[in-house]
Amino acid sequence: MSARREPSGPGGVPAPTAVPPFDPELGVVLAALGEEARAPLTPGNLAARQQRDAASRPRPTAGELRADGRFEVTELRVPGPPGGPEVALVSARPSGLAGPLPLLYYLHGGAMVMGNAWSVLPRILGEWALPLELAVISVEYRLAPRARYPQPLEDCYAGLVWAAGHAAELGIDADRIVVAGKSAGGGLAAALALLARDRGGPGLLGQLLLCPMLDDRGSTFSSHQMTGLGMWDLTSHTTVWQALLGDRYGDPDLPPYAAPARATDLSGLPPAYVEVGSAEMFRDEDVAYANAIWQAGGRAELHVWPGACHGFDGLAPRAALSRDARDARTRWLRRLLAQSGGAGADGRQA
Repeated sequence: MSARREPSGPGGVPAPTAVPPFDPELGVVLAALGEEARAPLTPGNLAARQQRDAASRPRPTAGELRADGRFEVTELRVPGPPGGPEVALVSARPSGLAGPLPLLYYLHGGAMVMGNAWSVLPRILGEWALPLELAVISVEYRLAPRARYPQPLEDCYAGLVWAAGHAAELGIDADRIVVAGKSAGGGLAAALALLARDRGGPGLLGQLLLCPMLDDRGSTFSSHQMTGLGMWDLTSHTTVWQALLGDRYGDPDLPPYAAPARATDLSGLPPAYVEVGSAEMFRDEDVAYANAIWQAGGRAELHVWPGACHGFDGLAPRAALSRDARDARTRWLRRLLAQSGGAGADGRQA
């Protein structure tokens, strides 16, 4: 899809006149979804969309996640942030592995308003935990607009601190924790890395940021270029940031823990893997974030998948581009673990 668009250019953003084409396999899937499935989130339909998501999104039980004994799975409730409720964690690891395992601390997507900690685990356990011999903790953080910033982030931080402090009990290596997430979860993972650095919290081995939602301002070129296209656009973006920030939406002094793209100091962060599609609105903010890490002297690996829309690998898991993206993430994780003293199940030092 490369049709020209009417110029708009609000807020001083140059008016887009063309858009990058979708990958052919993804374009077919997007077209098949129809307009209703791709309709943006608005303040008027948000509650109904949340109800629909809660009813339809998979929520596998601990027994189902154990997959006939391949995984050990425990549901935990741990102390939450000061003044807040307990935080639910789903802890899982391949069965029968001795010794402390590296931990992938995962924050689910859903635009800060949807999703759950259970639905993401079958894929994560199959793609990463089993072949790389990783433990996984998935976090059930509170959702907006019922929970405003900083409550969801503080839930994630409380769970991280608890996990690191109970490493021996969990059978994990507190020195080898990777925070990870997709979309809103990617933004939370980036914010968590900033928060852990600034509070002197648990040391992190890496941060895996998949099409992360980093910038509340909606002022990048790609945020306007991709309006009305793909699976996520500026209308939805504005709706969920308003839901998360409430009266603080548009605040020029919003802290970077709310929107990591606002950070002015990205030094001292763990190595980052940043992934985004060329045909999605998050493209420019994610590329800028990786570049800012480099400018601060840090380590970042950036992948911009040509023709990829937001959430492309979930929409078309068998597409060649999706397979390539999954392979690249796994290679980065394997390499990161090898450099920290572990090579993964196959022994390769990738």
